[in-house]
Amino acid sequence: MKEKTLLIMAAGMGSRFGGLKQIEPVGPNGEFIIDYSVYDAIKAGFTKVVFVIKKENEKIFKETIGSRVDKYIKVEYAFQDMDNLPIGFEKPKDRDKPWGTSHAILSAKNLIHENFAIINADDFYGRDAYEVMSKFLDENNEQNTYCVIGYRVENTLSENGSVKRGVLKSENGYLTELIESSVENTHTGIFATPLNGAAKFKINEDTLVSMNMLGFNQSIFEYIETNFPKFLNENKDNILKCEYLIPDTVEDAIKTNFAKVKVLSTTSNWQGVTYKEDKELVVKEITKLIEQGVYNKNLWNN
Repeated sequence: MKEKTLLIMAAGMGSRFGGLKQIEPVGPNGEFIIDYSVYDAIKAGFTKVVFVIKKENEKIFKETIGSRVDKYIKVEYAFQDMDNLPIGFEKPKDRDKPWGTSHAILSAKNLIHENFAIINADDFYGRDAYEVMSKFLDENNEQNTYCVIGYRVENTLSENGSVKRGVLKSENGYLTELIESSVENTHTGIFATPLNGAAKFKINEDTLVSMNMLGFNQSIFEYIETNFPKFLNENKDNILKCEYLIPDTVEDAIKTNFAKVKVLSTTSNWQGVTYKEDKELVVKEITKLIEQGVYNKNLWNN
């Protein structure tokens, strides 16, 4: 196995959940979703974890998750600084939200020198997804070939309302379109409403969607950095709220023939806390997996 890193994006705040949902306990001994993510990554052969966080959250992250996992895997921290902008640009004084997931990844540029995967801090991805990703990162030697882990949409839905999902369109195993959508399960079927204003469309239960688990190499840093000024210029009229998002970056890289993106499916069930009511479902899933022997009841006491 090769050296490979898991980059965990944890700088965002969970507005709908209310607070730092990244450190909300879901395990029987106070474990967070991040604990299970790191544990699964270690089992799948990852050798380093990089947390992308806000500088002001450094102490609480290091005292909680950091102190638990650094005994088992190399841990580093990258800080998503809103003032980290291209030459000639300044942060608007009234902007108070991070610049988005592409910017978060760019924050870790100097810490990652090997193939790597990205995940959201508040999403539970499942063991199989990490194993599929690890295999890709070990075997991929093509500088401009990336991957996205696709989940059956039925394995990602919330009982408590619509959810944001990236609907994947592919050809010959490679991504052709990633449609960021609001997805909802209704009594007449599952419907995706594209966030770009396009018409709503119906999808099947086995339609693959992205949960922001993607695999990269160093070439993505160059692409993000090169295109950041273009993004800022194109969003001058929405500079207080615009976000430089990795799904948009990936789709742009495909359209400009900079990169190819393999679509890799997983049998895992995704779990996450989009709404406060979702936490109970995550706890139930963790409990079930403990009963099946996937995790120890006290996760880090092997």
